[in-house]
Amino acid sequence: MGKVFVCDHPLIQHKLTYIRDKSTTTKDFRELVDEVATLMAYEITREIPLQKVQVQTPVATAECRTISGRMLGLIPILRAGLGMVDGILKLVPAAKVGHIGLYRDPQTLEPVEYYAKLPTDVQERELIVIDPMLATGGSANAAIEALKRRNCSQIKLMCLIAAPEGVQAVQQAHPDVDLYVAAIDDYLDDHGYIIPGLGDAGDRLFGTK
Repeated sequence: MGKVFVCDHPLIQHKLTYIRDKSTTTKDFRELVDEVATLMAYEITREIPLQKVQVQTPVATAECRTISGRMLGLIPILRAGLGMVDGILKLVPAAKVGHIGLYRDPQTLEPVEYYAKLPTDVQERELIVIDPMLATGGSANAAIEALKRRNCSQIKLMCLIAAPEGVQAVQQAHPDVDLYVAAIDDYLDDHGYIIPGLGDAGDRLFGTK
């Protein structure tokens, strides 16, 4: 079963409070999401392997450590996932970015893939699927499945807020995928909104209704 990591660092929780606040402006919301993504990136990259190297300091030779050739790929789910990408790239600027677009079929209510543009070496990368909200888990599961169909095997999921129902759905469908969140909220309402949540992340990021 995939592990669930709640990133409870005080700075993350402080900023998440203002992200939830309905009075937060679009500009501030966007900046806060970007900042929290950067902070969460510290946690999701914690287990990247290191290798020993020697460098010459101004006074001596030092044995140091660098990242051991691990290649990362960021896969935001359009459109809301875009709001977290730049925050992660601040820490890992060499990561490549792919995109997966999904919409919900009005008849079946199931997610349908309408766009996928991925790095050519995506199968060789450790991938982080990014979506601010994990509600029912339908979009996240569909995005992960889309990557697995393309022979990707190293996948993590990163969200700001999750509902227990979404966490359970991802764990059941993809037990090999670890999940990183800033908070797990109470439940989903009848309309599929996370309670207490933060509303529609895409609308709040881009100022749309």
